[in-house]
Amino acid sequence: MTVLHAHDHGGGGPLLLLLHGAGRSSADWAATAPRLTGRHRVLAVDLPGHGRSAPARSWDFEQVCADLDDTLAAAGATDGVAVAGHSLGGMVAAVYAATRPDRVAAAVDLDGFGWGRPDQYPGVPGDEAARRLAEIGAMSRAGAGARMPAGYVADQVAYSAGLGIPRVRAEAACRASARELPGGAWQLLPELPGAVEMLDAMDGLDLFAVFRRVSCPLLLVRALEQPSMPQGPEWLDDLLAAYGRGLDRDLAALAAREPGVVVEGVAATHAMLLQAPERVASLVGHFLARSDDTG
Repeated sequence: MTVLHAHDHGGGGPLLLLLHGAGRSSADWAATAPRLTGRHRVLAVDLPGHGRSAPARSWDFEQVCADLDDTLAAAGATDGVAVAGHSLGGMVAAVYAATRPDRVAAAVDLDGFGWGRPDQYPGVPGDEAARRLAEIGAMSRAGAGARMPAGYVADQVAYSAGLGIPRVRAEAACRASARELPGGAWQLLPELPGAVEMLDAMDGLDLFAVFRRVSCPLLLVRALEQPSMPQGPEWLDDLLAAYGRGLDRDLAALAAREPGVVVEGVAATHAMLLQAPERVASLVGHFLARSDDTG
């Protein structure tokens, strides 16, 4: 068995499993989880190689879902589970719901849509989109599992403050998502080679095919705000705008075809768990309440 590290926020009712994003930890849910304990027992998990969980033997979605099986079994939950994830955690939530239809009662993906395919960027020629996506992938892998200088946390807190995230919340979440090294430097998690395996798994996932396989109620939440990227390539803002148009189009088409899919937007950036925990909790809580009432 591989039981992942989890923070039990308490609460009564069916278990709600909370999953964080890539390079983050269960601490990202600290301000949101207590707002969801009215109808659920809430368990926030560190994914393999993240936070306080051990590194994965190999980082792939099938293995992660098997680890979640073991973690839920250790928590005494077998069926009727709701699962909600942010970013990478949203992808995992969708895969878990699609592959465990008898176990999962409802699933939520909070802005976990990856970078998509080159044909999902309206207005951008396919070859250009493919080239830009390859550049983004190379940049992501170059920084995966890196060691950061002593000022890393302070820099992250300053950036978060520009998004309106309270400094105490931002610092606690940042410290929980990395490991401090002797001398004050920081090790980003997951470490290599798991970090690259994770990125490869994300890039290889046909996410909309996964969404179509989910048989339980599925909430897909889109971040409606895009922060400025002062240190990114000059073409990144335009590419993100095209991505947003394509994602809105594809999510609307999916919801029109699949009666169990609900698409919502939240007035926040991708960092919604830290930036707008009340709004996120409201969306998730109301969706799960409707799912419970109709299920």
